[in-house]
Amino acid sequence: MKKRKIICIIMGGGRGSRLSPLTRDRCKPAVPLAGKYRLVDIPISNCLNSGYNQIYVLSQFNTASLHRHIQESYKFDPYAGGFVDILSAEQTNQGESWYQGTADAVRQNMHHFQGHSEGDLYVILSGDQLYRMDLADVVREHDASGAEVTITAKPLGLDEAEGLGLMRINDDLEITEFVEKPTDPELIKGLAVGDGVRQKMKNPGDRDYCLASMGIYVFNANTLIEALKTDTTDFGKEIIPGLLGQSKMCSYVFDDYWEDIGTVKAFFDANIRLTDPVPPFNFFDEEARIFTHARFLPASKINSCVVDRAILADGCIVTDATIKHSTLGVRSVVRDKTLFENVVMMGADSFETVEDLEENKVLGRPDLGVGKNCIVKNAILDKSVRIGNNVVLDPTGLPDKFGPELDIAIRDGVLVVCKDTIVPDGFVLKA
Repeated sequence: MKKRKIICIIMGGGRGSRLSPLTRDRCKPAVPLAGKYRLVDIPISNCLNSGYNQIYVLSQFNTASLHRHIQESYKFDPYAGGFVDILSAEQTNQGESWYQGTADAVRQNMHHFQGHSEGDLYVILSGDQLYRMDLADVVREHDASGAEVTITAKPLGLDEAEGLGLMRINDDLEITEFVEKPTDPELIKGLAVGDGVRQKMKNPGDRDYCLASMGIYVFNANTLIEALKTDTTDFGKEIIPGLLGQSKMCSYVFDDYWEDIGTVKAFFDANIRLTDPVPPFNFFDEEARIFTHARFLPASKINSCVVDRAILADGCIVTDATIKHSTLGVRSVVRDKTLFENVVMMGADSFETVEDLEENKVLGRPDLGVGKNCIVKNAILDKSVRIGNNVVLDPTGLPDKFGPELDIAIRDGVLVVCKDTIVPDGFVLKA
């Protein structure tokens, strides 16, 4: 018998405007996370840990960083048949338009996928979420229920559900109603789950919950192929509602940590929470590792520092500094008497040589990293920033101010120093 194929498709995201300025020079899945990872490592690792190694990543905007990371990180034994392929929007004889939405992106690439036979499945995932899920368990439930489409769903309090696709299910977990991003509180309240879902939750308490779509779908191959024969462009807005009553759709209830990293605030908070003694997401799980690029960097070097609840990736050099509740990415350099408090520093792509340091003196620019006697709070320092001595960066009490022309921005109350920005000695930004 021909072995069934399970094809995983990771959506590389649109412009990522809500995550700007972190997406000014890169797409959302390529944004660095937790010191040494990229957001795209999460869905790829979930696929690999579930035993699925035929993975496509669909990309469109600012793709160079994402392409470089995937090509450097995911190399497979040729005998295992695994791959992570990147498919960017392209002009063809059939069309010249860019991806118009999630469904359109899949439609334009169907000729590249190999899952067209009876029994084959497509697993469609988002590229900008933080969670750990056994996708093989989702597929088992999908098969057991006889569903043509399975949608993973997260139970959320009614006050957390606005802006997400919500569903109503019966006792067999079959979806009977789906509403994309409702805003009416009464409509959201009417979608509250019953005892059947509450019994699947770990600690439901007395709150009312509804089921929110996580944007992770399992499709029977034939069902997806037929659904994409229309001119619809988005799964949540059009494909899923259009299949109600036409195809059997079931829900897979996921009651564990899940964070949709769609805004600067969500990204910042997710990184800072990783410094907690017991963080909500565990990167230390040996049985379900999160994979990334193996850089072969030296261990970090910490000299005469005060460090409280921090993550330091490989190759950091921190000297006589105070680091509180912060994450430092690969090759981060923090110098004497500097204070970090609630800081996400993404590090650098390379170390500076002696010749580089001499050139910095000639050009009158700071060395890579953060200089001496600085105070940085509630901030994200993007890749390869150069911050001089005696700099103060603290957005507390300041209004949001961001745009493509700003190298230092404030969004969602978080200060962002954009990639490659130079901040001169003595610069002060505070209330």
